[in-house]
Amino acid sequence: MSDHKPTLVETEAGLTLTDGRLSLTADFTSMLPRLRRGNLQSELLVKAARIKGLSRPVRIVDATAGLGEDSLLFAAAGFSVRLYESDPVIAALLRDALARAASDPQLADPVSRMVLFEEDSTLALPRLAGTPDAPDVVYLDPMFPERHKSGLIKKKFQLLQQLERPCGDEGALMEAALAAKPQRIVIKRPLKGPYLAGVKPSWSLTGKAIRCDVLVLPENMGK
Repeated sequence: MSDHKPTLVETEAGLTLTDGRLSLTADFTSMLPRLRRGNLQSELLVKAARIKGLSRPVRIVDATAGLGEDSLLFAAAGFSVRLYESDPVIAALLRDALARAASDPQLADPVSRMVLFEEDSTLALPRLAGTPDAPDVVYLDPMFPERHKSGLIKKKFQLLQQLERPCGDEGALMEAALAAKPQRIVIKRPLKGPYLAGVKPSWSLTGKAIRCDVLVLPENMGK
């Protein structure tokens, strides 16, 4: 681990976070293969968040946006996405990536459905209930402690770990998601990881490395 504090610098690639040894630039172009229609339909997150029967695009809140890659999948699937990121450095990287993607013909359409809010989602979510922006789905992907074990993450994400700690209050995050009164909450977890805040999901989808837990609120059990 470098002794230098991570710093944001402008580079030819875009806004970059670096500690002198590792560098990280948020960029969506590597996601393009996953955005192809055939591949997109097989994405676990898209399957977990899709709601049948809506006469409009699904409104989803990504309460733990990070670098926005999962939100891009939702937007490419036609969802309307509100992204919340409270860390100002990560939010700056994400904002820069969105601005560059808006000028890319292959990415402009999905990013037009993504709106970033530099705000704590645990405070914002309860305020959305009953408003025109109320979400159909709340998506949670907190930085869980397992990601800090050597070998489980890519080296560049060590930089993010220096900025953002694992979710320290999973209960508050879950309570905020429930307070928004969505039809469902979708939670990304390690394949064999515990349920978030100990809340058992209504059902789950499992992949090779991750699991999507889906919590359907009682009033929406038939949806």
